[in-house]
Amino acid sequence: MITRLSKKRSIKSGLPPGTLVHIGEKKAGAIKIKIIDYNEAGVDEREITNIDDCLSCKDSSTVSWIDIEGVHDVQFIEKLGEHFGLHPLTLEDVVNTVQRPKMEVFDNYIYIVLNMLYPGKEDNEIKSEQVSIICGSNFIISFQEGIDGDVFNPLRERIRTGKGRIRKRGADYLAYSMIDAIVDNYFIVLENLEGAIEDTEEKLVSNPTTETLRALHSLKREIIFLRKSVWPLREVISSLEREESSLIQESTELYLRDVYDHVIQIIDTIETFRDVLAGMLDIYLSTISNRMNEVMKVLTIIATIFIPLTFVAGVYGMNFKYMPELEWEWGYPAIWGVMIAIGVSMLFYFRKKKWL
Repeated sequence: MITRLSKKRSIKSGLPPGTLVHIGEKKAGAIKIKIIDYNEAGVDEREITNIDDCLSCKDSSTVSWIDIEGVHDVQFIEKLGEHFGLHPLTLEDVVNTVQRPKMEVFDNYIYIVLNMLYPGKEDNEIKSEQVSIICGSNFIISFQEGIDGDVFNPLRERIRTGKGRIRKRGADYLAYSMIDAIVDNYFIVLENLEGAIEDTEEKLVSNPTTETLRALHSLKREIIFLRKSVWPLREVISSLEREESSLIQESTELYLRDVYDHVIQIIDTIETFRDVLAGMLDIYLSTISNRMNEVMKVLTIIATIFIPLTFVAGVYGMNFKYMPELEWEWGYPAIWGVMIAIGVSMLFYFRKKKWL
C-alpha cells in the first residue's frame, strides 16, 4: 500500500527543478504513439513510430489527439515538449507518475493530471494509472503509463462514427470528454467495491473469522487509495470550470459542471463506504468480544458450580480417624446426593437469573 502511494520519489532528491527522471512502473518496449486528426467532415487515425510525424499537429487545421502510451523514454518526452512549447516543470510532472491530481494554466496550453482507475485482477484490488493531458488550442496530448490499456475506447469510437458533439467541437471538448470517461469509470470501481463490502458484511454477520478481518483491512486500504485519487479532482474540475482562458470555450463549461457533479457523487459514496467499513470493524471487534464473553461465562458457571462440590470433596478427603461419617453405611451415596443437589440448585438459580 505504502509503496503504491510513494513509488520511491527519493531518486529525485537533490536534482534541480525540471530534471526529467521517470518515476513509476517500468514498461518494456518502445513508446506507442497514436494520432487521431478529426473535424466535422472526417477522421484520420494512424499509429506512428517516428516523433517527427506528430510535430505537424501543432499547426493543423483539424483537432489532433496525440495519445502516447509510455512515459519512460525521457528523451522522447523532452523532444516533444520542446516542439510544442511545454514547460520543463510540466515535462517533469509527466514522467513523475505519482502526481496529485491537479491543473496548471500556461500561456499556450492547460496541463491536467488525474488518475485512471480500474478494477484489478485480485479481489478488491484497484489499479491506478496516471494520465497527463495537455490541452492546446487545436490539439490534445495525452500521456499514459500504458500498463493495462485505458478507458478511452468508447470515446475513440464516437470520434470514428461521428456520434454526439465531439467532432463539432474543439480540443477543449475533447479534454472534457477524456476527463468524463475517466470519472465515469470510477463508478464501475465503486460498484465492485460495494459488492465486496456487501459480501464481507454478510460474512461478518453470520460467522466472522480472521479472513473477514483481513478482507476489512484490504477494503479500508483500497478506500484510502481511492479517496487520495478522487478528492483532489474536485478542485481540478472546479478550477477548470472557473478558469477564464481562451482555451476553454464557454459552451464547454456547462459539461464541466456535469463532471463536477459526478465527482461530488463519487466523493460522497467514498465517504459513505469509509463510514460503513469503520462500523463493520467495530461490529467485528464487538462480535469477537461477545463471543469471548460467552465462552468465559460458560467457563465461569462451570467453575462456580464445582467450587462447593470441590469443597465437599475436600472435606471428606481428609483422612481423620474419628470423622463421624466414615463408619456410616449410607455416607457415600448421601454425599453424592448432596453434591448433585447443590449442582442442580445452582443451575436452577443461574437459569432463573437468565445467566444461562
